[in-house]
Amino acid sequence: MDYEAGFPLHPHRGIETVTYVLRGEVQHRDTLGNSGSIGAGEIQWMTAGRGILHEEMPQVRAEGIVGFQLWVNLPADRKMTAPRYQNIPAGDIPELQREGGIKIRLITGTLHNRSGPVTAIAADPIYLDVFIPAHASFMHPIERGHTAFAYVFEGQARFQNDEGGGDMLISHPRLVVFSDGETVKILTGDRSVRLLLISGKPLGEPIARYGPFVMNTEEEIEETLLELRQGTFVTT
Repeated sequence: MDYEAGFPLHPHRGIETVTYVLRGEVQHRDTLGNSGSIGAGEIQWMTAGRGILHEEMPQVRAEGIVGFQLWVNLPADRKMTAPRYQNIPAGDIPELQREGGIKIRLITGTLHNRSGPVTAIAADPIYLDVFIPAHASFMHPIERGHTAFAYVFEGQARFQNDEGGGDMLISHPRLVVFSDGETVKILTGDRSVRLLLISGKPLGEPIARYGPFVMNTEEEIEETLLELRQGTFVTT
């Protein structure tokens, strides 16, 4: 299978990696002595901070593996913090039911007076896994000025313009990036849809990126590469 090789030991600095597994299992370990697995319905929100070397190895099984990984940028004053993990079991992620059969898994953020289990993230993100059945509609408020996008990974739906200027039919797999507004509006026809709906506060800082490192300046990137060469990248 094409994922058999996995992701052997590799570095990160200046970001958070968010691994969400829908089916199958990913085993992980790092050079700080952490190890474990991420199973179906579970999430790992890893803050790389000042630096970590880790590996993620999907387990090859008959049912295959389905999941996502996002990177979340850290602000300048948190880029060199100590690494940390938030490992969330499937049963700790609230599943909210809305009228008409809509189901929402709330990973981080607040919705209907419930809060997701991932906390203390600088970008104030909302991370939802949303299922909308056929012939239904879904509306969700987004704080004005926050960046928002949806990744449609099953089915199809219409995404309505917040200002009433028409809509677009989007089928999986497709990423939809929203313009600034206050409400996301999604309508289904004869097919259901499942998607990730994610938003967050822009940091408004310069970005310098090289592979798995996201810093603010090219000098910080050069320093990171020098530490890797000298063997001083990871500290306990």
